[in-house]
Amino acid sequence: MGRKWNNIKEKKASKDANTSRVYAKFGREIYVAARQGEPDPELNQSLKFVVERAKTYNVPRAIIDRAIDKAKGGDEENFDELRYEGFGPNGAMVIVDTLTNNVNRTASEVRAAFGKNGGNMGVSGSVAYMFDATAVIGVNQMSADDVLELMMEHDLDVRDVIEEDGTVIVYAEPEAFHAVQTAFRASGIEDFAVAELTMLPQNDVSLDDESKDQFEKLIDVLEDLEDVRQVYHNVDM
Repeated sequence: MGRKWNNIKEKKASKDANTSRVYAKFGREIYVAARQGEPDPELNQSLKFVVERAKTYNVPRAIIDRAIDKAKGGDEENFDELRYEGFGPNGAMVIVDTLTNNVNRTASEVRAAFGKNGGNMGVSGSVAYMFDATAVIGVNQMSADDVLELMMEHDLDVRDVIEEDGTVIVYAEPEAFHAVQTAFRASGIEDFAVAELTMLPQNDVSLDDESKDQFEKLIDVLEDLEDVRQVYHNVDM
């Protein structure tokens, strides 16, 4: 699973290079999560997860607090969480998760992104069944053996633990996300290299150079859309 981490790391690096866009998207996610429950991360697991993710992308505390305060203020802005699925060249599969206050705008923009960059939209369920929802938590402060021992100490049955480029990655069921983080915190770790709930492909496809260039452009265009939260795919980049 090491390559899976590399793809996530590359995506993080790309997002880190576009900080204003990243901050705006996280601000929206935090606001929505705070609106859907208590505006306190310790009392709202969904909000806590988004805040933890935001920290791994170096989102300033001021932006996090501003989004939570906006939710506390009774703002009535409503958002819908929608998933789009589609295809790129040579068996490439793409999942696009969005958070939008204008469904028609988002659907039009996502469809245009596919159509103008060698892809096409699929129906709901046409792609997602080939991906597995997965919790991915990474740390730099422990060895893989120590992490395995920690997981056993806390009676956590995880899918895999791998070490690559100095980072130890735990792959687990989505519902184990907070339990894995709690185990790390019990050992004194508060900072995470990655803390994601992601969709990992069951099988990967490789593209020739021309197709890969076109596919990378499709992914870049999708990730640049204001309403897009996450883009997942099965291409070995």
